[in-house]
Amino acid sequence: MPEPRCVLICQNRSCLKNGSAEVLEAFQAAKVSGVTVESSPCMGQCSSGPTVRIVPDETWYCRIEPSDVPTIVETHLLGGKPVEAKLNPRIHLRIEMFSS
Repeated sequence: MPEPRCVLICQNRSCLKNGSAEVLEAFQAAKVSGVTVESSPCMGQCSSGPTVRIVPDETWYCRIEPSDVPTIVETHLLGGKPVEAKLNPRIHLRIEMFSS
């Protein structure tokens, strides 16, 4: 049986200053079955907050606004695919392939 998902939203100073309380409220209002939503202490990503981390997936999102929450809910939590545009690039390194 898979481990239940949990959405962690940083509520430390710099994230709070950038609107993480509203992001937390938006995730709580979404009420996704089988997914818990919790506030989190600092996750060490202060320069790119509000930070949202989804476990056990280990998906880290950065600069999340309340308006991003429906897309994350639909695409990631319900659809199983991370929202590429919002992934934290410091954690989810991308290797770009260029054709010549």
